[in-house]
Amino acid sequence: MKVRLRFAKQGKVRFTSHRDVARVWERALRRAELPVAYTQGFTPRPRLHFGLALPTGAESLAEYLDVDLDLGDDAADGFDPATLPDRLTSCLPGGITVVAAAIVDTGVMSLQQAVTSCTWHLEVGGTTGSQLAAVAARALAADEIVITRERKSKQVTDDLRPYLLALSVVGESPDGALLEAEVGTQPRSVRPSELLAALDPVLTERRVTRIHQWMTLDGVRCEPLSPGGPVASSSAHAEVRAS
Repeated sequence: MKVRLRFAKQGKVRFTSHRDVARVWERALRRAELPVAYTQGFTPRPRLHFGLALPTGAESLAEYLDVDLDLGDDAADGFDPATLPDRLTSCLPGGITVVAAAIVDTGVMSLQQAVTSCTWHLEVGGTTGSQLAAVAARALAADEIVITRERKSKQVTDDLRPYLLALSVVGESPDGALLEAEVGTQPRSVRPSELLAALDPVLTERRVTRIHQWMTLDGVRCEPLSPGGPVASSSAHAEVRAS
């Protein structure tokens, strides 16, 4: 049986790396006494399948994890994923909160393959809402947004414009403005810091939050796990707001 979890990562725990978060989850699943399936071989590992890595320092309301469980037929019939959010959150460090859980088909596409875009909220300093709106308008009107970055110790030039799906100013922040950006993830992800640098090098990144991840199933745009979503056979959901 495969269970998909949606969790939030907020507060000081945002400085925990993706690799360390994976270790946190392994410990939490043991504490919760869930029958996690393991790989074969000399060094068995729990069969956990994470979605797109969150940049260290960023927060999120929409992180995903698939967990393979080794349940007998009788136990599987009585298994209720709605109990998992509270059960797992109590075993996780402060700032990581499980907000939804559902049983999914074992044949579903992996999260890293299925997610095609993410929506971000970026608090941007050193600007005003009107100035940032002008920057966003120029970016959307541009034919290309070229940046140079290092990849495998080499300088590589990329055009980010095909990845930029939506961009708008959605509010003010204490020392700047709040930008909402939807950015494509295939064939590779674009980091919010890369996007801001490409828009205008003088913009200062304050706080970054991933608020949605998007996939398409049978022509329907949806999140990997949401109440009543196409992949969910059962779910529990609680709203989490950025604070």
